[in-house]
Amino acid sequence: MHSVLADDQQREPRVDQPDGTRRRATIHDVARLAGVSRQTVSRAVNDKGEIGPATKERVLEAARLLDYRPSRFARGLVQKGTVAVGLVIPDLMNPFFPEVAAGVLEAAEQRGWHVVVWDSRIDESREREALDVLSHQADAVVGYFRSPDDVLARHLGGVPLVLLERGPQQTRFAAVGIDAAAGLEQAMAHLVGAGHRAIGMLDGVHGPGPRRQAFLEQARRHGLPVDEGWTELCDEHSVAGGEAGIGRLLDRRPEITAVFGFNDLIAVGAMRAARRRGRRIPDDLAVLGFDGLSLGELVEPALTTLHLDKRRLGRLAVEQVARLRAGEEPMSGADAWVIPELVVRASA
Repeated sequence: MHSVLADDQQREPRVDQPDGTRRRATIHDVARLAGVSRQTVSRAVNDKGEIGPATKERVLEAARLLDYRPSRFARGLVQKGTVAVGLVIPDLMNPFFPEVAAGVLEAAEQRGWHVVVWDSRIDESREREALDVLSHQADAVVGYFRSPDDVLARHLGGVPLVLLERGPQQTRFAAVGIDAAAGLEQAMAHLVGAGHRAIGMLDGVHGPGPRRQAFLEQARRHGLPVDEGWTELCDEHSVAGGEAGIGRLLDRRPEITAVFGFNDLIAVGAMRAARRRGRRIPDDLAVLGFDGLSLGELVEPALTTLHLDKRRLGRLAVEQVARLRAGEEPMSGADAWVIPELVVRASA
């Protein structure tokens, strides 16, 4: 069972931040204002009767001023009622993410849990807003976040967090990663084995993301004449983004005979635009994607891709939540990674 938060859902008052923005009050804010410990705040708002009347009144007044409402997790409802998991997805229009969400929903349903879905629209401010809200409505949060760990921690309010597509060594939170290096090793070996020496990449991430790093590492390993100039950043993770990106890349590197797309949508866009420029696929330009969307089987020629078990990615995230709730260490190492598998079709 799941629900989707509407954009116009009423938000509760939040605490002023140094940059002038607002966020939801946490137990730390109440403790700071009342001049007590977090434990004292917890006792006061849960009416434990283990503190003096004056202290309790001071804490409750601070909570009223800040409009603080304890999260389900802080109130101990994890044991008393149905577990709610917040799922933050960056783009529900991208067919990759609904498959990941399906894995989360299936695994949560098997445990009798509920899932609340939030579309952050690849917007860091909406990511932070999601954490502010979900940390008070859910017992744990799973999702995609671009913000660094320290920013995420300020908005969590103590609720367990599992990050998707970050390796366990890349964050202090629990995580489920994608082994881009293992995938690119397969992809580049396939392209080089087919005789390609001029291989470019259409990237989808600003900065040195893991897919670009793996691409460049494999290019160097195979002795290819490739550097950052052989990569092109696509403004969107979409077919249109791939169409624009391949145009710029071919203008700069017309000698390219193969291209790796950050995802399948970008790769399909690259095929479309390359054909319009007179390039035959795969005779003049081999194209390889990443994700393994069903779309890749429907285009002509069918897309060669690095296939990901997207539902397994979601199921592993729920397993991480279960471990955190049980007080266990989260999975790490190979257990917390999803490895892409090369699926060879007609495009490369």
